Amino acid sequence: MSNVVESPVTETAAEPGAPRRSAAIAVMAVFLALAVAAALVGSDQFNRKPSTTDGDFTGETVEVMIPLAAGGGTDTWARFVGQEMMRAVPGQPGFAPVNDEGGEGIIGTNRFARSAPKDGTEVLVSTATTVVPWVLRRTEVKYDFNSLVPLVANGTGGAVYARSAAGVRGVRDLINRDHPLTFGGISATGLDLTTLVAFDLLGVRVKAVFGFEGRGPVNLALQRGEVDLDYQTTSAWPSAVKSIIQDGTAVPLMSFGQLDANGEVVRDPNFPKLPTVPEVYRQLRGSAPTGPAFEAYKTLLGLTYTYQKAMWVPADTPVEAVHTLRAAAAEVGQDPGFRKKADKVLGGYPLEADEALADRVRNAYTVDESVRGYILDLLRTQYNVKLG
Repeated sequence: MSNVVESPVTETAAEPGAPRRSAAIAVMAVFLALAVAAALVGSDQFNRKPSTTDGDFTGETVEVMIPLAAGGGTDTWARFVGQEMMRAVPGQPGFAPVNDEGGEGIIGTNRFARSAPKDGTEVLVSTATTVVPWVLRRTEVKYDFNSLVPLVANGTGGAVYARSAAGVRGVRDLINRDHPLTFGGISATGLDLTTLVAFDLLGVRVKAVFGFEGRGPVNLALQRGEVDLDYQTTSAWPSAVKSIIQDGTAVPLMSFGQLDANGEVVRDPNFPKLPTVPEVYRQLRGSAPTGPAFEAYKTLLGLTYTYQKAMWVPADTPVEAVHTLRAAAAEVGQDPGFRKKADKVLGGYPLEADEALADRVRNAYTVDESVRGYILDLLRTQYNVKLG
């Protein structure tokens, strides 16, 4: 254009150039419009936001929200299982574990329930620490596990043992005592609750001392003679309990057992020689357990042991996304290499991620009002804990 303006041409010579210039501008405008349209179409086709509604996680990052502190058992479990899962998800999405701690896990879980995207890109990790407050309907709990969908669940087990010097040689020494046995606990409204209900079911009088920072300190307190009764989960049992049983300091009493697919209490495969709590009841009472205490025990056993840890997504998450994530967890759980690596982390308990998982978890997490009432009454009358 500068050449046209500056060239010393006559008026008649300039007239033919004008149409050519207009045509060129018009052509340029057409090409510019086509380029813009192509860019927009290309952006929509090739740079659109990925979607999981078809179960394809390509280009996505799955955030695994862990409502407890880094370094603990739940955090270790979530990172281990989550990373293996994402490798098996089609499209191999990124894995982003996020710790949102505070309020015994309640704060982060509340936030997830309030604002998690409903597309499978954010997954909640639960454990007994967050489930028990929900069962007790603590006022600060704003989440509802019945409004979430489980992707994968994993259990653990545990067993109760006693200090031999307290005069306990077997389960019959737990009852009809002149003085109660001292139980070391962390919190009456946490994992300890299952044990407290077991004691009440069996008629074991205990003096509970709460406030220990973990089960490790309780174990040491028992060895020092400061408490008489303790329980340890499966993963800690070999290092914390086996040696003091062998040297006579402690005696094993019973395992908590596991819930089978029919909701019945069966022996824990990691404690095959120890009777379960219901089996001990039969030994002591001569009949099978029934009533509110037993129903509460089975409910808590499912919530705090058989399905102790799980991963969840919001209820409105697309079915395809749920199926994709759950199928990946199932694939991982069946992999021999994973099972070998998982022995120490998972304690030998399988990852459950089949299509019937949601129904089993829903049944386990259905808490009858009579059960909740019994638990609240037990806490109030026996442990001076008032809730609701």
